[in-house]
Amino acid sequence: MAAVAQAPPAPPASAPARARRGRVPAWRWAILLVAGIYFLLPLYAALRFAGIKAYGSVFSRTGFTDALWLSVRLAIITTLITLALMVPTTVYVHLRLPRLRRLMEGITILPIVIPPVVLIVGVLQVAPGSLKATPWLLALEYVILAMPFAYRAIDTGLRALDVKTLTEAAESLGAGWGATLWRVILPNLRTAMLSATVLIIALVLGEFTMASLDLYETFPVWIVQFDQTDAATSVAASLGALFVTWIVLMLITWAGTRQARRTGGGEVTLFTVARTDTTTGS
Repeated sequence: MAAVAQAPPAPPASAPARARRGRVPAWRWAILLVAGIYFLLPLYAALRFAGIKAYGSVFSRTGFTDALWLSVRLAIITTLITLALMVPTTVYVHLRLPRLRRLMEGITILPIVIPPVVLIVGVLQVAPGSLKATPWLLALEYVILAMPFAYRAIDTGLRALDVKTLTEAAESLGAGWGATLWRVILPNLRTAMLSATVLIIALVLGEFTMASLDLYETFPVWIVQFDQTDAATSVAASLGALFVTWIVLMLITWAGTRQARRTGGGEVTLFTVARTDTTTGS
């Protein structure tokens, strides 16, 4: 008997639709190209202006190491204080005072509405003299500036979780508030906390107004001061700081996304956290 060739299975009906969805319209590529040119062309011009030799002289300039180390310390301290304040507060508002979420959103937006010059002048008027003599006053001021970004990142992470159910389950197993926060809620907020960390570090490493009025030579202030005497060195330091900051933020984002994929969480982004049905805990 002759073998009867079997016809290949027909493709699913949704294949054409998936193919159409997989195609990116040409106008999107055009917008992406224009945006890329808009951002990369000034960087290329700055690189041509500074020259390669200027990068070698940046590290030997007076005050470079001290200014960079001060900015790094301020970024670390600001991140720790901001997360220590905003995480418990945001969780408590979500659980116990949900009606105050609108009020919290309005309060946390004030540091963006009020100019930094007004904030720093008010702080310098009421701050004790012993605190003015230390750079930690600047870290506390940065906590205020970072509050809007940290609150929204953590709030978005909490919205992606069923916090009430997780808390009730932990309490039914005999866990107290501290154990619930540390062993149940925080592991599921790891992605949101990393997103907040990205925003806080970017803010601190680029802030100039408060540091200059506080008379502290952070890295942005050091760059502006050299701009008056050696423009090439200032531009080279600015580009170096931009690339180093970008690398640090990408490493944080990559680490958070890798951890989230391993545990089933959402990816680390600046303002959003993908909703997931998988929770972690210990």
